[in-house]
Amino acid sequence: MSHVSHIELKIFDLSAIKRACQRLGFQFVENQKTYEWYGTLVEPEKYPLPEGLTEKDLGHCDHAIRIPDARYEIGVLKRNGNYMLLCDFWDTRLKRAIGENGGLLKQAYGVEVIKEAVKKKRYSYSEKQVNSGIELTITL
Repeated sequence: MSHVSHIELKIFDLSAIKRACQRLGFQFVENQKTYEWYGTLVEPEKYPLPEGLTEKDLGHCDHAIRIPDARYEIGVLKRNGNYMLLCDFWDTRLKRAIGENGGLLKQAYGVEVIKEAVKKKRYSYSEKQVNSGIELTITL
């Protein structure tokens, strides 16, 4: 059984999601207009589509993210001035790579957004990997 899920993350900075993909070892494919998924919507009553999307929209995107060893991809769609991510979590390799509900990808994106903001303010930061994820220390 398969369904398409929306990763609850509004992306305002496309360059930050590209850096997040690089950080995680994923490939951001600019201008790829389709993404791999199961191909048929299953149980839409249980797994509803994000508001404003129809079944015809599935599989189409503005960019895509490829995960090593995963069969399915993540679609990056531009909607209302920002980007949304769609993927089919039925692919367990994809799900494992991005974390539960996309948590690892969300965290990597957040880190990249913060790092860019810190650089613009000319602050310094240090980063280290900890058991719970990534720890950033910002020095003003």
